[in-house]
Amino acid sequence: MVFYPTIFTIRLCQVAKVLGEIILLTSLLVLSGVEVFLLPYSLFVILLYLTLNPSALSDKLVIIPTYKERENIGPMIDAVMALEGQFHLLVMDDGSPDGTADIVRERMDHYGPYIFLIEREKKLGLGTAYIYGFKWGLERDYQYFFEMDADFSHPPKDLLRLYDACEKDGADVAIGSRYVEGGGVVNWPNNRLFLSKGASLYTRMVTGMPIQDPTAGFVCYRRSVLENIDLDKVRFVGYAFQIGMKYLAYKLGFKLKEVPIVFAERQYGVSKMHLGIVREAILGVLRLRVSSFFRVKPVRKE
Repeated sequence: MVFYPTIFTIRLCQVAKVLGEIILLTSLLVLSGVEVFLLPYSLFVILLYLTLNPSALSDKLVIIPTYKERENIGPMIDAVMALEGQFHLLVMDDGSPDGTADIVRERMDHYGPYIFLIEREKKLGLGTAYIYGFKWGLERDYQYFFEMDADFSHPPKDLLRLYDACEKDGADVAIGSRYVEGGGVVNWPNNRLFLSKGASLYTRMVTGMPIQDPTAGFVCYRRSVLENIDLDKVRFVGYAFQIGMKYLAYKLGFKLKEVPIVFAERQYGVSKMHLGIVREAILGVLRLRVSSFFRVKPVRKE
């Protein structure tokens, strides 16, 4: 039996929000002159809209790609659902053979229309998962899009800080950064730390982008950023995908802000890092820089 210590509070807040919106809309309908006998029909239309359009209840979508994350995905969903501010969560599962998707479906039954699952037949890579998730969310009117790992290396509570950096502080892209003051890593071997910091330095030198942690995968994008990037032309998969998205936003003139986080090495499951991802990042950064010399400066749509 699974115990969810915060579920009553979560449900109470969700119900209160919906009831508050219904009361407000009902008052507006009455003040606008709608006949009393038409109110039930009007309320039915409102409830139908809220059901078919989940972003009406939240403007924040967390996207988590998964492959063999059975031990992590359930607790991660619980942690995100326990946060204030009502985040919605989309899991992009690449055909995990360990039953990851089954765990997600159990949480969907428990939490209702705040968890979404898209299953792909095979492992297609991190970048394509995020691109699919971005497009899915853009079709549903979300305003803030979060990239996040399933293994708790990205602290779920820091979703609120990334959101505040965009919603309150005016950033267009908020980056959970290991390498600014207040950030750090836990339980990393020296060779991986050297590789990560070296990749960050290399990226800054080649692109000129003033970001201390350009390979970071814990990010919040405003909707306007994703609308201005041609997502169909983003072909990278791993580190290069993370670098490329930030670089495109930077070149478009959007405001990027780093928010310090402490990155903890996963406790369960296996890291997806491999030599091909490192090679793609090295060559991908060069491609980004070279292509920017020959490409007309992108025009940002307001």
